[in-house]
Amino acid sequence: MENLDKDIQKKIDDWLTSSYDVETRGAVQKLIDDQAETELIDSFYKDLEFGTGGLRGIMGVGSNRMNKYTIGKATQGLSNYLKKQFPDQEIKVAVAYDSRNNSQSFGHLVAQVFAANGIKVYLFDELRPTPMLSFAIRHFGCQSGVMLTASHNPKEYNGYKAYWNDGSQLTAPHDENVIDEVNAIASVKDIQFEGNSQNIIPVGEEIDQIYIDANKALSIHPEAMREQKDLKIVYSPIHGTGITIVPKMLASWGFENVTVVTEQATPDGNFPTVIYPNPEEEDAMALAKKKGEEIDADLVLATDPDADRVGIAVKNSRGQFQLLNGNQIGSLLIYYVLSAKSDLQQLGQNPYIVKTIVTSNLQADIADHYHVTHYETLTGFKYIGELITKLGDSAQYLAGGEESYGYLVGDLVRDKDAPNSCAFLAEMTAYFKSKGKTVYDVLLEIYQEFGCYQEKLISLTKKGKAGAEEIQAMMAGLRQNLPTKLGGIEVKEIRDYQLSQATDMKTGDKKEITLPKSDVLQFITTDGDVISARPSGTEPKIKFYCSVKGILQDKKDYLNLQHILEEKVDRMMKDIVG
Repeated sequence: MENLDKDIQKKIDDWLTSSYDVETRGAVQKLIDDQAETELIDSFYKDLEFGTGGLRGIMGVGSNRMNKYTIGKATQGLSNYLKKQFPDQEIKVAVAYDSRNNSQSFGHLVAQVFAANGIKVYLFDELRPTPMLSFAIRHFGCQSGVMLTASHNPKEYNGYKAYWNDGSQLTAPHDENVIDEVNAIASVKDIQFEGNSQNIIPVGEEIDQIYIDANKALSIHPEAMREQKDLKIVYSPIHGTGITIVPKMLASWGFENVTVVTEQATPDGNFPTVIYPNPEEEDAMALAKKKGEEIDADLVLATDPDADRVGIAVKNSRGQFQLLNGNQIGSLLIYYVLSAKSDLQQLGQNPYIVKTIVTSNLQADIADHYHVTHYETLTGFKYIGELITKLGDSAQYLAGGEESYGYLVGDLVRDKDAPNSCAFLAEMTAYFKSKGKTVYDVLLEIYQEFGCYQEKLISLTKKGKAGAEEIQAMMAGLRQNLPTKLGGIEVKEIRDYQLSQATDMKTGDKKEITLPKSDVLQFITTDGDVISARPSGTEPKIKFYCSVKGILQDKKDYLNLQHILEEKVDRMMKDIVG
């Protein structure tokens, strides 16, 4: 196999030694015997790294795969770092896992490594959503935690989300410091796999009610739920963890007419009814949408496997069920929370919302209207969680989220929270219905008041080592050939988050971007349109985001205006993506 360089070959040879178990050595040898050169290169050309979502990759043998050794090494490195950060203290961590293949066994492996390092482990005894791991860290006073999940990735993937003591995923400097500790582990013999079971404390169903009650206390209009207790809701967990908590959460909030999509109710890491278990995808929402049509539902909800993201469908002005995109869902939630709290004079002291740099500016416009501060962070909810912790009691976090269907109302956790979002989306729908309005009616009212935003996301998948190199080349090409026009409209500003620099294209003036460095390019036109380009931190993809804005005078003009804006988006995207 002529394309294996010496570093890759050295790693392969190492994985064939007795340091690795018989099953692992056999799997590596089979790849060699099968002359699976591409698979060997992709499995060994690098070590898995923390991205915006932590450690994530395809399951299998190799240093670039999710397996007992890469997970064990990550956990040993995290254990070493925790012992340095919290000397002479009892160190506690929480560990949870989702419905993916191997998640439970990986979770128990992680708990064993922590326990072998003398760390007390609160281990969920059954699968639970990611936000409950964040909640548990804060509830039990842990210094760290780990969630075994690959979120909405295809079934071949699994992942390892590492958290800090505030319940947020690792950010600087801890993320890089943990990687340094992991890289300092010279041999798998340095990983302590055999734990002391006395250090592992099971976490059972008792935490469910604590989490549900804490969320219920955040409700803004409980009277709307009492009035609309028969609101027809369809819910699908898409074979994931949401089934363990979302129905109970909705029932606790007073909703008595929740229909669960039975075909997707059983947790199953093979996700048999979908290709991608992602509520952003039409295919993943199809069964829930169909059930909504059958029962004439008021709201259709679906969560991804680890229940940190939620997608919805509502009836449009023609009576047809329509999926809303992540920007629309987030904007509706922020509008509901801010308008409702403003009416009740409950905005609090120094209220604020948070969105990411690729999330719709509609949310900033809504916040400005209600005199609520809005902050922007890099992509990745860990940055939102970090900001909530940083501001602490000096300001009041109300709501926030990402265009990728992850939201959080209130600050009980430091991660996107689908059960929390489902409850508030249901409450919002009930409240609007009590006023004689549908969710879609309110969305168009928002567009009339704040401007009609149209967004589009194009994701290009580039797998393996060759794909990673292609993505790097695409970003380099954009930087070398900066567009001066997009769709015939002049670019007035370019923001390069890698250089921490914003450039005025007319004057050449440069301003510093104060966010952490990140491989993101943004192009802002004279019309105020925004196109962003960034490699995904959790998937082998490069993503292009476009947002344009028009003026909606009358609701009846929406479909025509939407068509005009979509054509504008397509012209602009063509100049970037080709």
